[in-house]
Amino acid sequence: MKNDVARDAGAAPAISMIGTRAMLFEAPGDFTMAHQRRIWALMDAAQARPDVQELIPGVTNLMLIFSVPPDSPQAVADWLRHAWDTLPERHIEGRLFEIGVRYGGALGEDLAAVSAHAGLPPEDVIAIHHASEYTVCAIGSAPGFGYLHGLDPRIATPRKTVPSLNMQAGTVIIGGMQAGISALTGPNGWNSIGFTDLRLFNPDRQPPALFAVGDRIRFYPESIEP
Repeated sequence: MKNDVARDAGAAPAISMIGTRAMLFEAPGDFTMAHQRRIWALMDAAQARPDVQELIPGVTNLMLIFSVPPDSPQAVADWLRHAWDTLPERHIEGRLFEIGVRYGGALGEDLAAVSAHAGLPPEDVIAIHHASEYTVCAIGSAPGFGYLHGLDPRIATPRKTVPSLNMQAGTVIIGGMQAGISALTGPNGWNSIGFTDLRLFNPDRQPPALFAVGDRIRFYPESIEP
């Protein structure tokens, strides 16, 4: 963790206003758990500010929504930079989910493309994928969708240039160095490698999203199809 922080010691976070009542803080450097834990610490500190109405954590970024437009956005930005430089990482002990996956087949049709990109046979891609433990870093992009950290770099695969038009909710996916499970059926540019029957979002459930920030996920193969 110290090496991750030291590598980016000379870099500065990017801070920008979104309209008049929102500010986006973007951490420098790569998508690491060390950076994400510092975002969680920043979120906790910002929660105590009386001018903050809502906080939306993302993947190594944090959006602050103010109750009224800040009198001095620069002063808020300076506070964020100081907090980022001085706060210790926040560790969240989330729940552990063990999720069965039907790898390959029609609902994991991009497994071959991931295999070709990685230069590994599909069975190795599957074994590497379910050998890791993943952490839910943020919830967003679609209701209930969790951005997962923990993907082995050997199978990291860029998102598709032409998205699938009707990827099913429950599809197990890879996009760059991130992993996930699609929460809704619809267009999706991530690579599908399998499928789970798990329902990530249910408006009749409390809370509606199954995952929360800090939860951990382990996949295991229920079946493997060519």
